[in-house]
Amino acid sequence: MLKEKVEKFLEEVRPMLQADGGDVELVDVTAEGVVKLRLKGACGCCPMSTYTLKMGIEQRLKQAVPEVKEVEQVA
Repeated sequence: MLKEKVEKFLEEVRPMLQADGGDVELVDVTAEGVVKLRLKGACGCCPMSTYTLKMGIEQRLKQAVPEVKEVEQVA
């Protein structure tokens, strides 16, 4: 199932975020392949959080899980 694949991927990138005092939470995965994430801790208030989400997490997630079409940040 798509949600489990996304969770597995997030477990792999989570240590890098935690090293900087942040974290990521999976909020939802839609049937259309949109992954909704919440950045937490230092990542939630970092001015570079959009860059981290789009250029870091989204690009790598799409490679690892081709069914993913987009990653969105939720508050």
